[in-house]
Amino acid sequence: MSLHKIRFVLLAGIFFACNSKDTSVENTKDTTMGITLELEQRTRIKGPAGSLFVDDGGKDGIPVVFLHSFGGTTEHWEKQLEHLRKTRRAVAFDFRGHGKSDLPMDSEYSTQSIAEDVKAVVDSLGIDRFILVGHSMGGASAITYASIEPERVAGLVLVGTPGKTPEAQAKPIIASLESDQYDKVMDDYMKSLLVDAKPGVDSLVLKGSKKISKEASLIIIKEIFAYDPLPMLQRYPGPKLIVATTREAEQPNALFKQLGDVPYKTVSGTSHWVQLDKPEEFNKILDEFIKKVEHK
Repeated sequence: MSLHKIRFVLLAGIFFACNSKDTSVENTKDTTMGITLELEQRTRIKGPAGSLFVDDGGKDGIPVVFLHSFGGTTEHWEKQLEHLRKTRRAVAFDFRGHGKSDLPMDSEYSTQSIAEDVKAVVDSLGIDRFILVGHSMGGASAITYASIEPERVAGLVLVGTPGKTPEAQAKPIIASLESDQYDKVMDDYMKSLLVDAKPGVDSLVLKGSKKISKEASLIIIKEIFAYDPLPMLQRYPGPKLIVATTREAEQPNALFKQLGDVPYKTVSGTSHWVQLDKPEEFNKILDEFIKKVEHK
């Protein structure tokens, strides 16, 4: 295998890794046959590193909190939020430096710092116990949060989240990104992750990823490469589920291969963004997991 291809195989594991509200709140409502249903509430919450944009809505049942991937926003979970809010509360928020949330002044993007943002969001919204769903980079932060406050996480779903990458393999990738070839390496990498993406998914994903600066991207990538999810996952005793594409399942650092005792599901014919490409199939997997958690 060429060095170029090896870089893509390894890079494919990168992203598969004060609680007062301010006054800006937007309510969206739908009126059908004289019945007004509150669908969602978009608000801003004060996080440890700045204001966080939050999409909150629904009621009843165990709440579900969603964490997006590198370059993502709450838009990556629209189909899941709409689906779940028919029966329960569902929340998503833009990470620091992503979407409509503030840039962190200290350029801090560690999984620990994003886990602190998760805590700020759920504390501010008064959510005591919930199911946590993390995609890619968001999965790594979900693991970190679950290891810190396991009693609050009723269940943990990890989507396209990487396992540990050996340092010897990470170094040449980081070197290529730190070189003057950064733009080409990142563009080619993102395109490789978007193979089999449905129409519109590629433009949504690329729009968000291009907003992340080279400096922030390098910080995030180095953090994910250095991150070892296994010790923290072992601290979380609750129900777990890994969801991966068939291509991700073939990678040497696939998380489920490093955790033989954790149930996993694979989805074929999609890009890295399973929830955007096949929302119905993903929602069915999620529904089944929620049902098991609620009846445990």
